[in-house]
Amino acid sequence: MTGKKLIISALVLALVQIGFLSWIIAGRAAILRNGREVLLKVEPVDPRDLLRGDYTSLNNNISRIPVKLIANIPQGKFTSDDRSIVVRLKKGAEGYWQPTAAWFGKAPSPAGEGEADIAGHVAEGWGLRDPEATVAPDYGIDRFYLPEGEGVAIQDDMRVRPFGIKLALAPDGTAQIKALMDGDKTLFEEPLY
Repeated sequence: MTGKKLIISALVLALVQIGFLSWIIAGRAAILRNGREVLLKVEPVDPRDLLRGDYTSLNNNISRIPVKLIANIPQGKFTSDDRSIVVRLKKGAEGYWQPTAAWFGKAPSPAGEGEADIAGHVAEGWGLRDPEATVAPDYGIDRFYLPEGEGVAIQDDMRVRPFGIKLALAPDGTAQIKALMDGDKTLFEEPLY
């Protein structure tokens, strides 16, 4: 391959990579800008990542979904498969959204007025036999990165008063954390880009 063809190939590859990254960023920004907002109550888990700095690892009120809420568990199915889950949320009395139903795969009908669906993923092996058991879906919203030096103080505050995360939900249920809330006050908001 000649030098000129090599340079052209490298430029085309670079443009494809830039285009792909731009597409990912634009998709995230579209959810943050246009998504349906829901508020979840959260509790801290751990305040530090050695490579990325301070963060709050979030355990929210939809981190565990009771098996009795999952409407389409096949008869005789004792453990979960590695698959998607949709959890239907409804706004509660305190302003925090609560799970009201769930389905493996897709919801049988669109969310109604005052409801929203969040898409997640359930790993293989969760027990489905006991209606009081729970599954732990991964929604991709379990960490919120904070300015350097603020993670420990916020974690301590979370232990004494209610905190929440404001989510933006795309029509397909994909979630992005929009803001970290201290009661009604926005502490940190995610930039679009």
